[in-house]
Amino acid sequence: MTIRLPRGATLVVASHNQGKVREIRALLGPHGIHPVSAGDLGLSEPDETGDSFAANAELKAHAAAVASKHAALSDDSGLCVEALEGAPGIHSARWAGPTKDFRIAITRIHDELRHKGLTTSKAHFVCALCIALPSGESQTFVGEVHGTLTFPPRGDHGFGYDPIFIADGMDQTFAEMDPAAKHAMSHRAKAFEKLLHSHIFDESL
Repeated sequence: MTIRLPRGATLVVASHNQGKVREIRALLGPHGIHPVSAGDLGLSEPDETGDSFAANAELKAHAAAVASKHAALSDDSGLCVEALEGAPGIHSARWAGPTKDFRIAITRIHDELRHKGLTTSKAHFVCALCIALPSGESQTFVGEVHGTLTFPPRGDHGFGYDPIFIADGMDQTFAEMDPAAKHAMSHRAKAFEKLLHSHIFDESL
């Protein structure tokens, strides 16, 4: 089944991460969809017990769709560092600790690289977007952006690991880039582009 949402439909953004919610709202803006966040609705976050970004995105989308009785869009994303065998990967948020302080996570990556005698590494961001209906149907889309890590962190825009990530072909970190420029090329934008190509947001309805 292909999911179709008419213009003006409510879509729950299944995240309590305000940085993600802002980016997803910006991506949804041109498509006539009314986004509300799971945090605004007081929805709890399910345990992320999946073994992949896609599996965790699906868990969160289904939970939010059933709880809210609306279509829900979830995002599971993270940073995969080549020299750390793909870590932190699906544990990207957990590396930031219970307070979600990504300075802790960035310091841990830096320390683990230095322990290996390295000052940087190739890395890539992954984003899995899942859109689910209360009835159980869902579709998932995955995007990636590749680049290199830099230390110390640079820039005040963005969130998470953005201050240490320079995308291939760029000389600024994601946190130094104008947000609109980042949104146009990020892993989330690439996953969202695949979602759009599936015609889920049917503006003719």
